[in-house]
Amino acid sequence: MATYLKFDVTVEELAEKVHNLGSDTLKVALTNTSPNAADTHFDTVVGPPAVIESTSNAAEIAAGNGYTAGGNTVTITGSSQSGGTYSLVGNDSVFTSTGAFAQFRYVFFYNATGGAAATRPLLGWWDKATAVDLADTETFTVDFGASILTLA
Repeated sequence: MATYLKFDVTVEELAEKVHNLGSDTLKVALTNTSPNAADTHFDTVVGPPAVIESTSNAAEIAAGNGYTAGGNTVTITGSSQSGGTYSLVGNDSVFTSTGAFAQFRYVFFYNATGGAAATRPLLGWWDKATAVDLADTETFTVDFGASILTLA
């Protein structure tokens, strides 16, 4: 997986109890437009497609052919703190095509529990560096590695 990039607002929202990473519903979704660190929320009311709002207005790819609007729920398997560094651990998330997906390049991570539907809090994103095309029956795995995110 590519390097995790955080939205600037995530730091404030963690300090102000917007996120409970251990119990909130966290999701990954796909877009072909680059998010921006200054983006503030994911609006699941506009559209379809839903949009990352504030600066980039990155639209989620269209639902269909195996892709569900809003993306996949991430199964959190644990979290830990050691020496002042927090790690959030979860199962990899797999998207399976039942027909050609819309092209995407970015995977974004958001909190589907926090905020209203028009203002779902963002956590971060990954840039795959090149566009991804999925044909019928192909899969794309969001491989989190040892942890989804680490906070120091």
